[in-house]
Amino acid sequence: MPHGWSKRKQHQGLLTGKLHPHEDNPLGFDILANVTTRPAVVNVGGIIAFNSVIGKVAKIAIEAARHDVNSSPDVLPGTKLQISMLDSNYSGFLGIVEAMEFMEAETVAIIGPQSSVIAHVISYIANELQVPLLSFAATDPTLTSLQYPFFVRTTQSDLFQMAAIADIVDHYGWTEVIAVYIDDDYGRNGIVSLGDKLAEKRCRIAYKAALNPQPTREDIMDVLVNVFFSESRILVLHIYNTYGLEVLNVAKYLGMMESGFVWIATNWLSDILDAKVTLPVNASDDIQGLITLRMYTPDSKLKSNFVSRWSNLTREDGHGSFGLNTFGLYAYDSVWILARALDEYFRQGGNISFSKDIRLSEVQGGNLDLNAMSIFDGGQKLLDNILHINTTGITGQIQFDSDHNLIHPAYEIINVIGNGYRRIGYWSNYSGLSVKPPETFYSKPFNRSSSISQLYGVIWPGQTTDKPRGWVFPNNGRLLRIGVPNRVSYREFVAYSPDTDTFSGYCIDVFTAAIKLLPYAVPYKLIPFGDGHNNPSCTSLIEAMNRREYDAAIGDIAITTDRTRMADFTQPYIESGLVIVAPVRAVKSNAWAFMKPFTPMMWCVTAIFFLVVGAVVWVLEHRTNEEFRGPPRRQIVTILWFSFSTMFFAHKENTVSSLGRLVLIIWLFVVLIIQSSYTASLTSMLTVQQLTSPVKGIQSLMASNDPIGYQQGSFAQNYLMEEYHIPQSRLIPLNSADEYANALKRGPRGGGVAAVVDERAYIELFLATRCELTIVGQEFTKNGWGFAFPRNSPLAVDMSTAILKLSENGELQRIHDKWLMSSACSSQGSTLEVDRLELKSFWGLFLVCGIACLVALLIYFVLMVRQFIIHYPYEGELSGERSSMSSRFKMFLSFADEKEEDVLRRSKRRQLDKDSNAGSMSGGSSMMIGSRSSTLGMNSTRSVDINYEA
Repeated sequence: MPHGWSKRKQHQGLLTGKLHPHEDNPLGFDILANVTTRPAVVNVGGIIAFNSVIGKVAKIAIEAARHDVNSSPDVLPGTKLQISMLDSNYSGFLGIVEAMEFMEAETVAIIGPQSSVIAHVISYIANELQVPLLSFAATDPTLTSLQYPFFVRTTQSDLFQMAAIADIVDHYGWTEVIAVYIDDDYGRNGIVSLGDKLAEKRCRIAYKAALNPQPTREDIMDVLVNVFFSESRILVLHIYNTYGLEVLNVAKYLGMMESGFVWIATNWLSDILDAKVTLPVNASDDIQGLITLRMYTPDSKLKSNFVSRWSNLTREDGHGSFGLNTFGLYAYDSVWILARALDEYFRQGGNISFSKDIRLSEVQGGNLDLNAMSIFDGGQKLLDNILHINTTGITGQIQFDSDHNLIHPAYEIINVIGNGYRRIGYWSNYSGLSVKPPETFYSKPFNRSSSISQLYGVIWPGQTTDKPRGWVFPNNGRLLRIGVPNRVSYREFVAYSPDTDTFSGYCIDVFTAAIKLLPYAVPYKLIPFGDGHNNPSCTSLIEAMNRREYDAAIGDIAITTDRTRMADFTQPYIESGLVIVAPVRAVKSNAWAFMKPFTPMMWCVTAIFFLVVGAVVWVLEHRTNEEFRGPPRRQIVTILWFSFSTMFFAHKENTVSSLGRLVLIIWLFVVLIIQSSYTASLTSMLTVQQLTSPVKGIQSLMASNDPIGYQQGSFAQNYLMEEYHIPQSRLIPLNSADEYANALKRGPRGGGVAAVVDERAYIELFLATRCELTIVGQEFTKNGWGFAFPRNSPLAVDMSTAILKLSENGELQRIHDKWLMSSACSSQGSTLEVDRLELKSFWGLFLVCGIACLVALLIYFVLMVRQFIIHYPYEGELSGERSSMSSRFKMFLSFADEKEEDVLRRSKRRQLDKDSNAGSMSGGSSMMIGSRSSTLGMNSTRSVDINYEA
């Protein structure tokens, strides 16, 4: 049992009495009342490797933190922390024993362990006895899983360190790394996290080099020799600081610290540099140009005060002077996290009490005193207080997220130079890579874009500032094995000579020209693929490359979807899609050749529109234009003549109405387009030799049942079966150009084929001397030829760049002309039978013209009806008869046939007659009134006279 520890005490309960709320106590308990119930001493354990770089620093930091906590009146008033530390001496077994010793005493928490391996084992004990573990150095990402609820990591997880390394790899454009790591929980789980983070960046670990947990120099040598012969030159070293410098020394011995290599060390190297321990002889030469990471802790007054105390603390310890690394800072804060959690625990009314573990009491036999280990009753509540801590320490803000990781994980990125190092940037989970401190981004919106992802310049191994390429060909004396199709036909592309074991051809020249443009030498050997009797399948060649029989594949390899799933291809160096070749014959002219430019439907619609437009113009001009009037026979002749004379713009009739002129202008434009198209098509038919073929394209092949030829070994067979569902029984493999010609000559009825489907590059070469054959229809696939490499091969990218350079400087065209430029066939001036002009090419013009006619007729009808209503009601009034509907309609038809001038003239005459009739009626009425007045006068006189006489 650790010295100075007291036996278990029986603690009293809470004092009775009135509880007084307090402003600074969120739970409402009076602090003074609780102080009297707190224990005088709280026992805390510590498991550290005293002789390690981290352990030396952590031991002093923990002691300093214990002293500061016990001296502070603000935390744990009336209670002292008693921290007893034991040396695990790098041993997992000793760590287990020491943890069990702590559990026998009144231990409420353990600071440590320092090792991730020990933490995995001790966490089971902590889970059972509910004692929180606060580890400042166990960085294994899997320790924060639900499997270990009582493990609390008070430092940064390697999950974020590996994310930083993945961002660095992606920043420099590398795609593959080699992981050199210690083969235990710490190393394996860290590298698994690295692989996950690299995958998010579309990168990967090319090779995992595992080291024995306690490696000898010979072990290290064996592992690094295998690494040396690998392609990738980006090495991530995830190891303990105990063996890290030895690994780098062996790498220096093997020449792996020269130009071209990149070493990225995890934070074990920065811990050594910060601790300022005495390095082995020439160790500084072994780490030149390395990149390492250091956990970032922002500058603060608390941190500067502690750093200024460090030299005095190390002198008091009596183990010599050494520097302070970040694990020392986190160890110091771990004590304060526990102290504040305990203080809150006591504020909540918690006490220190233990109870027996029933399951341990059931274990009998042996000399182990398992009954001495008890469950901490307040362990869960203390753990909750730890995880809900929110304070500020010398490492910055201390707060845990939902995954029990510290918030704001960040790292400094360091480049080792000379006798020191230089910070080239920062990484944080919030802002990614940056040359600015992470805290400057926390107040800004989240942004991980590449625009702020930047680092300062790096001096790489070999004292170079040029960014290393990141990979080389394996330096193991083996040439790059490149598979090449051993073709039987079209040897202009690839030709193999067994006597000299050499290759020639267009594809070979392109490959060798591209290889010469690479900034590094590529040792290779071309190996024939195929039996030399039949054209091999390029898909089979790529599958053999995936089985590692070849390191690459070149030649006339078409880039298809299925093949891209198996390999990486370069930029296409020639375009070549599938086309159809079929026999053709010359078309002889005949007496009815002038009818061929248009289809029958086109002729019919055009004729109908000539008549319709003529009729519409007649309707619009009939009432106003004397040339469109006369006897019915004359008017019919006028309509026909006017309609068809517009075809030659020879119409002599003038149009006087605005609507008629509008319709005529639109129709003349339509006629102009139709006439020009007809002339061009007829000219082509009569002046250029026309060829015809029964096969019009892929659709006509699908509709028939005739056999189809294809080149043996080509992807055309699978393509036709899968995409167009053509039965395999119809597909005939052909092996040479002569077989093409013979099969097409015999035709489907003579045991041949109706057409051949092959890639355009082959067909253009095939047709150079065969005038009786030609390409029919359109090219129905778009692809090209490229060189194939295994997935994620960096050589594919460099070769693509080289091919683009060949295209830009004209060398690719020169190679093409050398091998593929041949004399043209004498019938190159001939064309396939010109397609006849169809209605679908002109329906827009006809639609516009038809709409114009309808609109003009509608406007004309509305105006005429209005005119009829104005002028014709007067006749009904004069006659005194009410017109019936039939008579009214007949009157309208008569009105529509009348000339507009006559209607206006008659209307004026009617108006004058009406006015004159009205005048005469007015005069007669006046005379009648005068006569009546005279008669009355006479009667009055006579009456007067009678009266007088009387």
